[in-house]
Amino acid sequence: MTEIEAEIPQPPTPFHDLETYIALPRAGGLTLSPDGGRLVTSVATLSPDKTKYVTALWEIDPSGGRPARRLTRSATGESGAAFLPDGSLLFCSARPDPSSKDEDEAPMLWLLPADGGEARVVAKRPGGVGGVLVARESGTVLTASSTFPSATDTASEEATRKERKEKKISAILHESYPVRYWDSDLGPDLTRLFVGELESGDDPLADAAVQLRDLTPDAGRALERASYDISPDGSTVVSTWNVPGRGSYRQALVALDVATGDRRVLAEGSSYEYSAPRISPDGRSVAAIRERDTASDDPGDRTLVVISLADGVVSELAGGWDRWPASTPQWMPDSSALLVVADENGRAPIFRVDVADGRVTRLTADDYAYSDVSVSPDGHQVYAMRTSYLEPMTAVRLAADVADQQSTPLPGPAPALKLPGRLDEVETFTEDGVRVRGWLALPEDASPTNPAPFLLWIHGGPLSSWNSWSWRWNPWITVAQGYAVLLPDPALSTGYGLDFIRRGWGAWGDAPFTDLMAITDATVAREDIDHNRTAAMGGSFGGYMANWVAGHTDRFDAIVTHASLWDLDSFGPTTDAAWYWMREMTPEMTAAHSPHHSADAIETPMLVIHGDKDYRVPIGEALRLWFELARQATNDDGGIPHRFLYFPDENHWVLTPQHAIVWYQTVLAFLAHHVLGKDWETPPLLS
Repeated sequence: MTEIEAEIPQPPTPFHDLETYIALPRAGGLTLSPDGGRLVTSVATLSPDKTKYVTALWEIDPSGGRPARRLTRSATGESGAAFLPDGSLLFCSARPDPSSKDEDEAPMLWLLPADGGEARVVAKRPGGVGGVLVARESGTVLTASSTFPSATDTASEEATRKERKEKKISAILHESYPVRYWDSDLGPDLTRLFVGELESGDDPLADAAVQLRDLTPDAGRALERASYDISPDGSTVVSTWNVPGRGSYRQALVALDVATGDRRVLAEGSSYEYSAPRISPDGRSVAAIRERDTASDDPGDRTLVVISLADGVVSELAGGWDRWPASTPQWMPDSSALLVVADENGRAPIFRVDVADGRVTRLTADDYAYSDVSVSPDGHQVYAMRTSYLEPMTAVRLAADVADQQSTPLPGPAPALKLPGRLDEVETFTEDGVRVRGWLALPEDASPTNPAPFLLWIHGGPLSSWNSWSWRWNPWITVAQGYAVLLPDPALSTGYGLDFIRRGWGAWGDAPFTDLMAITDATVAREDIDHNRTAAMGGSFGGYMANWVAGHTDRFDAIVTHASLWDLDSFGPTTDAAWYWMREMTPEMTAAHSPHHSADAIETPMLVIHGDKDYRVPIGEALRLWFELARQATNDDGGIPHRFLYFPDENHWVLTPQHAIVWYQTVLAFLAHHVLGKDWETPPLLS
């Protein structure tokens, strides 16, 4: 720190200053080299103009002996790390190709040699490349690229793109449903899979390149949002495949012969969908997650299955295990067992499932949620990313054959963070004897003589759990302002068994609401909580619940509702995947559980937040909510206690750094005014 910097007051923690907070590095993802000697993660950092995040690749020492080192650096960033058998690293980036005069805008496939040196482009497509995988033994490269259905070769693809760009054509003619997903329009280009080998060609002086070959020229919309894998010998690709229905589709699994392109259905069902395929190291089987369809009175189920590549026989593993696998399963090197992550009791441990008998062993017994699991080639070590409300994503190591262990952190690129408070676990029991638990983040100085104002945060999903760090909705920012933040898991939350989900299925305003109120009652009864100063907030389904709370109790001083469902009858058919929600949202369900029916009962000041690019919960939900709040104006000038924070170019979440600052500033100002009794202060850039 320089002498000048030392004179500038420093925030006690990064969570006390929003500019400092958005500049924190954010790690994510983990890839292990074939020899087990290198781990690669990605780290997002703030761009120089502070308007976006740029991702770079970093190497982590699996043994924990060396500090992390940066591998890539560019203004556009890098992603999608995958190792070739010789240790070279493939990644995707839209950085300029120094060997080309073309002004490339789409991500290209780059290669960083194992011994370092300069990265170079080895493959490109007009629609870009992404989702790169490499066959562990053969080195065959598999990638996805957006391609126009009319394209017959690269030249025709480039011509179509150029003409649409020059003529400023953005129109899309749809012939099937759906038409969009999350915050993206589907079409006019569609996903295809491409394969290739790293070859030198005829010129001995030329750098080796990957000549990509279209493996799915007739895919149409079958590969949108696909998950896929390639066998170790590079001979077979297994992918999800969208099978169309009436205003819907379901995901089957297909096997693709890499040499011929021949395709055969591997697993398909009239009441099941398949996802997250992973081919076994011996090339004989495919592990996947099978999901049974939901219905108005049934939340369905998710199970781990193994499918024979030879004949398509599907075998369910651990059928009596009352947990939902939540990650792509990873094979042990000898193909004897699978590692999978599943939500459990406000955590997300790693579990080992033996293929022979379906026996389940929990490998981690700490307070973390795990992801990005990899296994060392000898089968002795497991590497993963872990997170909780005490730390963001961190690379760790653990043993592959030890139950209920604590993982060991590895030296990573992002420093540990100082938090502005402490974390407690809380629980209560409902009137019918059901346990409801959650996390409570409190300021360090919260005490009976200095009770903290209370903030109830309701999670989205609704099939979700408060068990991992969030950069978007971070409770420590409000804790830094003195609030105690409750993160509860009510009915419909995952990690507590199927019956716990079934309690709230098709009845969102019943058990989920009473669970939230029960654990709120138990928490505000603590002596270190000020029960006279309270607020509630939530996003997505949490926003639905915030709206429901507003219409069914006046116990809170303020309510924040983000990307929220208001009129279920209009939400159901207009969301991006209507068929899924319509299975649960019967006319009877929407009539009994739509928050808009209680609009006239709302007395609590509300802050409504929504992004116009939100396709999961369309903007119409917020517009109608805002109108129905506004028409209750009681002042002669039409003034109301509510506020509407509108983002024309954000999606279901607010992702850009400066908008995140505005989001937090507005939320904190609204809470300060209505909960703490301070004068209303409009955030500077909104005034």
